Amino acid sequence: MRHYLALYGYFLRQRFKVLMEYRVNFLIGASSTIVVQAAGILAIWVVMQQVPEVNGWTLDELLLIYGLITLAKSINHMFADNLWTVGHTYIRTGMFDRFLVRPIDPLFHLLADRFCHDGIGNFLVGLVLVARSLVVLDVPLGPATLAYLALAVASGGLIFIALNLITAVSAFWIVNSIPTTRMVFELHEFAKYPLGIYPRAIGILLTWVVPYAFASFYPASRILGREYGLVTWLGLPVAVLLTLIGYRFWLFGLRRYASTGS
Repeated sequence: MRHYLALYGYFLRQRFKVLMEYRVNFLIGASSTIVVQAAGILAIWVVMQQVPEVNGWTLDELLLIYGLITLAKSINHMFADNLWTVGHTYIRTGMFDRFLVRPIDPLFHLLADRFCHDGIGNFLVGLVLVARSLVVLDVPLGPATLAYLALAVASGGLIFIALNLITAVSAFWIVNSIPTTRMVFELHEFAKYPLGIYPRAIGILLTWVVPYAFASFYPASRILGREYGLVTWLGLPVAVLLTLIGYRFWLFGLRRYASTGS
């Protein structure tokens, strides 16, 4: 584990050296997602000016949900963005072969090969939203709350990565896995709002099938003292289970990789 952590640090340093060669591009990329998130936040604000509550949730409470899922998504964006293009960039071109001839885990190498600086903007937006909501809602910020928040964000990020991994593995058969990954990934948009506003089937989907609700709604409910029982503590177990499933699926696909033949 220490070896891989040190190795990832090396990959990260080299990536930042490349990014700093074009500093304006780095700044534009890192800040572009802030503009996108601002548009989404503005849409919520406009709606809430007309409707004071949504299923019993106020604007500041909604922004806490939004901030939590934005933080979780930013982890995926920064550290696992290569999963989106594994088919197009690596498998189609034959570049994936280089991951198989080096003495490190191919999945680790794929993830470490590219740090996506665009996710920094998402992280900053999520951090500001969560911090502001906690202050405005007067949530007691004791060690237990802060530890739960950190665990929830880390678990949420792992859930995003695991779901992207499961869908990205389809690239071993269909090469272009982006449509499959996007089909599942876009469901996280539903998790930006309380589950109570949706039909029961959507709530089940976001909890037990594509569990993005553990990255936003359930942690927010726990922090705000709403009653959802044991389910608010299941984020980490769900994230670990999904990651194990994703990795086993990855190994299954890897055994069927046949290169480009060129």
